[in-house]
Amino acid sequence: MEIKINRIIIIVALLTFLQLSLLAQGIKGIVRSNDGTALPFASVFISPLKTGTTANSEGYFELKLPAGMYTIRVQNIGYKAEEAQVEVKDDWVTKEFTLSAQGYILDEVQVGKGRKEDFAYTIIRKAIAKKKFHLLQCNSYEMKVYIKGTGELTKAPFFLKNKLKKEGVNLNEAYTTESVSRIKFTQPNKIDEKVIAIRTKGSDNSSVSPAMFINQSFYRDKIAGLISPLSRSAFTWYKFTYEGSFSEGKYEINKIRVTPRSRGDNVFEGTIYIIEDEWAIHSLDLRTSIMGFPVSLRQNYVEVAPKVWMPVTHRYQFSGNVLGFKGHYNYLASCRDYKVELNKDLLIKAEIVDEKIDPAPEEITALKQSKGAAPVKVIPESGKLSRKQFNKMMDEYEKKALKEQKHPEVIADRNFGTDSSATKRDSSFWSEIRSIPLTSKEQEGYRRDDSLAKIESARLSGKDSLKVIKKRRFNPGDIITGGAYNISAGTSISINPTFTQVYYNTVEGFNINLSGRIRHQYDSLRRQIEFSPAIRYGFSSGDIYAKARLAKTIRNGDKRLSFSLEGGNFVEQFNPEAPIHPIINTFSSLFYRRNYMKIYEKAYGKGALEYSPSAFLKFSGGLEWTRRRELFNQSDYSFFYQESREYSSNRPVNIEIADTRFPNHEAFIFEAAVSYRPIKSYRMYNGSRIALTNRSPEFLLNYTKGIKGPGGSDVDFDKIELGMNHGLRIGAAGKLEFELSGGGFLNSKSTYFMDYIHFDGNRTILSSLRPAGSFRLLDYYTYSTGEKYFSAHTHYQFRKLLLTRIPEVRYTGIKENVFFNYLKTSNSPHYYEAGYSLDNVFRIFRIEAAVSFLDQRFHETGIRVGIATVFRISGGD
Repeated sequence: MEIKINRIIIIVALLTFLQLSLLAQGIKGIVRSNDGTALPFASVFISPLKTGTTANSEGYFELKLPAGMYTIRVQNIGYKAEEAQVEVKDDWVTKEFTLSAQGYILDEVQVGKGRKEDFAYTIIRKAIAKKKFHLLQCNSYEMKVYIKGTGELTKAPFFLKNKLKKEGVNLNEAYTTESVSRIKFTQPNKIDEKVIAIRTKGSDNSSVSPAMFINQSFYRDKIAGLISPLSRSAFTWYKFTYEGSFSEGKYEINKIRVTPRSRGDNVFEGTIYIIEDEWAIHSLDLRTSIMGFPVSLRQNYVEVAPKVWMPVTHRYQFSGNVLGFKGHYNYLASCRDYKVELNKDLLIKAEIVDEKIDPAPEEITALKQSKGAAPVKVIPESGKLSRKQFNKMMDEYEKKALKEQKHPEVIADRNFGTDSSATKRDSSFWSEIRSIPLTSKEQEGYRRDDSLAKIESARLSGKDSLKVIKKRRFNPGDIITGGAYNISAGTSISINPTFTQVYYNTVEGFNINLSGRIRHQYDSLRRQIEFSPAIRYGFSSGDIYAKARLAKTIRNGDKRLSFSLEGGNFVEQFNPEAPIHPIINTFSSLFYRRNYMKIYEKAYGKGALEYSPSAFLKFSGGLEWTRRRELFNQSDYSFFYQESREYSSNRPVNIEIADTRFPNHEAFIFEAAVSYRPIKSYRMYNGSRIALTNRSPEFLLNYTKGIKGPGGSDVDFDKIELGMNHGLRIGAAGKLEFELSGGGFLNSKSTYFMDYIHFDGNRTILSSLRPAGSFRLLDYYTYSTGEKYFSAHTHYQFRKLLLTRIPEVRYTGIKENVFFNYLKTSNSPHYYEAGYSLDNVFRIFRIEAAVSFLDQRFHETGIRVGIATVFRISGGD
């Protein structure tokens, strides 16, 4: 799945959390700089208890504690950490902390003129060498997590302001979500989370969980799809500058400036602090952008166990301006009460030598003799290892650990649960448990939301004892505007808006469609049955058409079985994939007098079955009997060009058939298809496996048989097609997608034009929703074939190419793409298309320029406009 805006908001939200307690006393106060200015989001931590909190945006903090004597440590990036002894008795202790700006020492030897490179590169190389150690040094850890997200909509289009206000959304007001969870991480990638409490605008919002991204560590090569400054390819993406060091207790902290070699999405810019000798992260202050939206983040780490540094506070800020909307979100999180189980194999102390600066130690004999041996058995007596040796040791150890997994195909395992009372906590509970004080604006927002919570709760539960909401009832006007109704638990009826289904074509003239759906889901949503009727009337032809489909689906884990029965008398495009949407044909006909859509009448009955024993293998088949009748133009209406253009016939033009007319006839057709993905990988969610299908290429086999005789069938043919498609991510933001297909008729004794192999052509200015899989300039039916063919589609998205070399362009979220398409049939010339596109223009559009060739001779050029690829639906990780 491509990146989506609501997913990016969740990504930013979920990386923020804090802990809570039910005690009635503790420490509270404010953190200021030495000029008296409040310092927002400072970390307040008590090391022996592995607990702490975070100041709010106004600098205030609260930390509930039992009676006792405590050493409180307060730190904020860019300031000297302060410690104070505080005694808590039976009431709150108020304490003000004043932090001074951090001074930095520049070592003349380290940054002297004799060095060929900045000292930062040595520090980063050592940190990269040890990053896998930091990922593996704990077998497991537990923590309590509190997350608070506060957003404001500061601008909206004037014509939507009243509608937003009716829905309870006001400009320049705070909207806050809070949650508390207990989280446990277990190697290699298992997360167990239990939500204790959730507070939001009436909704339980249980999907808002920091555990989803809790393992998005900066020690990994990528974090949320962005290149980490400690990635093994970091030097390809970043430049580093040493800006000095400072002492903090017994540790020396190095400040490193991180500068992307090419600014924009998918890379960070800012500062990362590295602990000398431990080569662990102390804190970081970074900025990036996602789809052109600016994001800033801060993390503070503390030593939660000997030599184990983990983040205890996170702050993420997200802002954006799109389609007249402008707003921002601040997410603040804190982790506390860490419980750490150390990996005994990694209780080592090794001095890492940068062999680019100092002579490398001798090779380790033990490592060669026993691959994957525990590092405690590998470290030489000198305790010195080169970066290469340390990397090799950790890689071998990790490989051995992964081989010992029971289910290596499981990439991640997540268990999520919600306490039965999580959504029922009252304001007094939150007053006790909240460790980050609400700001005045957040308090005002909660007073507003409390009055709306009853309405939302009643809507979600279906229980409206207080009569705070009105149930929707059928209104005759819903036939025009559409509507949805819940009949009972699991049963719903929906009516599609009829006003959006008024079309025009030259066969029926203006036609109106009425359609809807009745769905019943039962048995914990593992089974469902759905009935979908449709009726259609053409004003020029005077014909009424109707059809209906009844489908039942049964799910059991990865397995899925569905049956369907369908039938009626309706109109159908010659290409059953319907390459031109009725709305597009309506527009091109009425405004440009171009009737591209070609249809025929189809009275039919069809039964189909689809079975997936797993998400990586799918079988499908079906039998259809149909009576097919040719249709002719009945309308000559258009808004423009009535004198200068003539509508084309409803018969498609094709190079293999001089005349595509056909007599009324019957056809009995059998179809079978297989889809297979050979590379299997999953993530687990609450014990259920969820397939990660986009990690594997897909292979397709389709067979169609026209059977002569049954039901008076006049067709007799055998058609087979093979295909393959896949998508590959390359580098920080590059993506290659391709589709290959080929096939033909093994037997074509009796076929009609709708039985031919057709291709996804396009003759309108609007582009397909499938950038990798469709032609931009190809006619819909000219090269349709009753013989053999081969087609290829490729689409590559660059991080930067031409315009995107300009940082300001990349910051808008625009992507550049190139594509190439090819088609050859037994009777067609070699058809080529090449093109260039700008994606994510104004956040939602894609603009393409294409050129086509026939047998290497220039044919034509064209401009196409489509929807940005970020809005495509895909099965992501």
